[in-house]
Amino acid sequence: MSKTKHTPAGRALTDVVLELFRLNNRMITAGDRLVADLGLTSARWQVLGTIVASERAQPVAWLARDMGGNRQNVQRIVNDLADDGLVAFQPNPHHRRAQLAVLTERGREAFDAAMRLQAPWINELAEGLRVTDIETALAVVSTIRRRLETNGEADD
Repeated sequence: MSKTKHTPAGRALTDVVLELFRLNNRMITAGDRLVADLGLTSARWQVLGTIVASERAQPVAWLARDMGGNRQNVQRIVNDLADDGLVAFQPNPHHRRAQLAVLTERGREAFDAAMRLQAPWINELAEGLRVTDIETALAVVSTIRRRLETNGEADD
């Protein structure tokens, strides 16, 4: 069985991807710990943040797309948030069945509280790192994500 060889860039990117997988797991665990006392998880916090970042109310499918997530998983989280009074559904004038997910006042308060915890935590993580290095990492990761989206690799 012949083994395909990586280019130097391919090998380096493989190492980055493996490190990103490990980082993702650590970030989820750390985020869960950070917001646990608020009754949130990293996944719930991410959904709330996606709703906040949206220019207007969106259906779950659009939130999932913006998050790069699976619609069914995001729907489950949004339903849980609605059960807890953090999100509400509004009629969608463009689609009868795809209701719009919006934050409630309680949801806004929970998100704001999470962000108050996030600022000192992320500042500590960033300590000693150069802003230009962080910006370079962001550019590389964003380029790879866009390539995957363009090639249809990130589709459900």
